[in-house]
Amino acid sequence: MNTLKINKALISDTVKLQTIGRITFSETFSDVNSEENMMKYLDESFALEKLTSELNNKDSHFYLAELDGQVIGYLKLNTAEAQTEMKQNNALEIERIYVLKEFHGKKVAQELYSQALKKAQEVKAEYIWLGVWEKNFRAVSFYTKNGFVQFDTHIFRLGNDEQTDLMMKKVLTNE
Repeated sequence: MNTLKINKALISDTVKLQTIGRITFSETFSDVNSEENMMKYLDESFALEKLTSELNNKDSHFYLAELDGQVIGYLKLNTAEAQTEMKQNNALEIERIYVLKEFHGKKVAQELYSQALKKAQEVKAEYIWLGVWEKNFRAVSFYTKNGFVQFDTHIFRLGNDEQTDLMMKKVLTNE
């Protein structure tokens, strides 16, 4: 594998972000959700206006994983008021780490996670937290392997379907 690059996404990357977001979400969840619920979620969550607004938010941070000029994954982090829950200043939320299926198992998610750790240090976060669908066993395993522990659950709505997310967190030590 050639050199993987992790770059902060800019406003000029909105369409790239929309494309990778829609593809990876579909690859991950389309076989276990109705087409109607998937379309509704993709249209709302990956609308250009919404992504532009999120990219303009100083408390949201997007990173693109690129290999030979092709975007193969991305990361979305939230701090302060941009966090979907909890909204504590000493915390960093990983809202999304997604990688194209063909690159699973090739350490791309691990590189994106390393970027999240760098950002956590930068913002002096005491812990990182996230929500992950209880049936996304691959992701739950990834986060567990990286030291995250479940502390709660919450409901995630995909269209008209209510799904349970595991709330996981990792306390950071000041190394």
